[in-house]
Amino acid sequence: MHNPQANIMTLDFQSIKKADIPALTEVMTRSFDNDAQTHLGKERGGPPGYDDGEFFRKWLFGYEESIGYKILSTGRLIGGLIVWVFPSGENNLGVIFVDPEYQDCGVGTEIWQFVEDTYPNANSWQLETPEWALKNHFFYEQKCGFQKIDHREDSFVYKKVM
Repeated sequence: MHNPQANIMTLDFQSIKKADIPALTEVMTRSFDNDAQTHLGKERGGPPGYDDGEFFRKWLFGYEESIGYKILSTGRLIGGLIVWVFPSGENNLGVIFVDPEYQDCGVGTEIWQFVEDTYPNANSWQLETPEWALKNHFFYEQKCGFQKIDHREDSFVYKKVM
C-alpha cells in the first residue's frame, strides 16, 4: 500500500505519553508483523512485548535516558521512535517503526533527519537490528550512513559517528 502522498507530507513529532501506548502498539504490531511476513514467511513476529504494550513500558518508561516520539502525518499516527540519550553523547537508537502503508516513501529518512537535528551534540549513534531484516540494513547503511560494527547471535550492531 504505497502512499504516493507520503513524499510531500509533513511529519509531526510529539512526546509519547503512557496514554499513547495502545495506539502506538497497534502501529508497531502492523510494522513488525509486516517485516516477519516479508522476510521470514511468518504471520507474526517482533521483539518481546511489541504487540501488547510491554515494549513501551519497558524500553521507554523503564529508563530515564529513554525519549520517545510518536510520529503523525496530518493528524494520523503513522509511527514511533525511541532513543536513549546519554551525557557522553554516545547515544542509542532503540527503535524506529513506521506503519507499512507509509513505508518506502522517504518517511524513515525524514525520521532519522529529525533525530540528527534534535540531538546535534551526539558524538555517535548505535543500534541493533535482526540479521534477517534486510530492508533495515539497507536503510541504516545507505540512507542514514551507519556502519556495521558487530554481529551478535542473530543480529547486527550498527554505529554512526557524527
